[in-house]
Amino acid sequence: MVLGAALFLALTFILNLTGCDIKDTEEKHVEKRTGVRQENEGRPNNNLSAIKIPPRGQLYNGVFPGRADMEEDKIRLTDLRAYEKQVGKRAAWVYFSDNWFVDRRFPLKTATWIRKHGSTPFIRLMLRSSEEQDVAEPKFTLERIIRGDFDNDLRVWAQQAGRFHTPLIVEFGTEVNGRWFSWNGYWNGRGRKNGYGSSTLADGPEKFRHAYRHIINLMRQEKANNITWVFHVNNQDIPDVSWNQFENYYPGDKWIDWIGVSVYGAQDPMEDEIYQFRELMDDVYPRLRKLSKDSKPIVLLEFGVTSGNRRVNQAKWAEKALKDITAPRWSRLIGFSWWNEAWENDNNPKHDTNMLVQDNPGLAAVFRKWVGEQANVLDKISVR
Repeated sequence: MVLGAALFLALTFILNLTGCDIKDTEEKHVEKRTGVRQENEGRPNNNLSAIKIPPRGQLYNGVFPGRADMEEDKIRLTDLRAYEKQVGKRAAWVYFSDNWFVDRRFPLKTATWIRKHGSTPFIRLMLRSSEEQDVAEPKFTLERIIRGDFDNDLRVWAQQAGRFHTPLIVEFGTEVNGRWFSWNGYWNGRGRKNGYGSSTLADGPEKFRHAYRHIINLMRQEKANNITWVFHVNNQDIPDVSWNQFENYYPGDKWIDWIGVSVYGAQDPMEDEIYQFRELMDDVYPRLRKLSKDSKPIVLLEFGVTSGNRRVNQAKWAEKALKDITAPRWSRLIGFSWWNEAWENDNNPKHDTNMLVQDNPGLAAVFRKWVGEQANVLDKISVR
């Protein structure tokens, strides 16, 4: 036992000297066990139009500009302007989904009007067959992505993105630690360790890491160097089990530029369990900080709370949140974006979710004060 411990320590020392870690070494066994070539040669993003990290205390203001009963890839300039009119400030980035069940091409039309408006496109790269949640993905599976089945489509997407020239922000695997999305480990082997890759790592998270690395490596090969890559998690791991902790999904600092998180209050009028933003963010923020050895910037990619819930006042909830965000209470935070959307939950209109700033004068006043009138909240992305 003593000899074994000594050998382990010696191996760890050697790996540290060579810039590797034990997990990366274990993952090299994937190719041998599965016959799939692994791409672990990630490198820092030598981005020719890299987004500048704002000075300490300043934050970018972004938004998902939705409306009632809309699809997330069908955003409109009129809805963005409706939000900005109430807030009194332009959005530095505009968030939208790129659903591959609609089109596998780079979303040039949407990205172009966002840029023309003066904002930066933030694209959720959604390799999925439908918007249905809590189901396994039948086509764009993690294993097929790793195997290279969609490489031609991804290369064309990357070439088109590179020709866009100006900055893009892109994420794959939105809220990966939430089982509602098909790239979550629940649908990809869960905590098993004998179905894929390393025999010491949970299959689900390991597949995701390799799939995301594969996408990023391929796009960098195609010179899409105007992309800032984001790793996006939910503030709570669902299911709340050890293998599904978001730390297990992180592709690594060589692949990821920003670390993002979703933090919501009540999302429908029927919710009884009410949390303030501060307690949720205080709980997840230390984990986000520890995720990156290179101290990657943190972005609040989605936050919001609905109107109509008898146990929470939407405007007051948002004001407390924005006051802490813009203080800033969390020093590594460089930006935030409100999820500005409304949707039906059932056939009773009283149960509808509504987070639209333009539908609540009290909420709009809060945003004008804590976003529109704050000099440290920026309305444009800066480039290095």
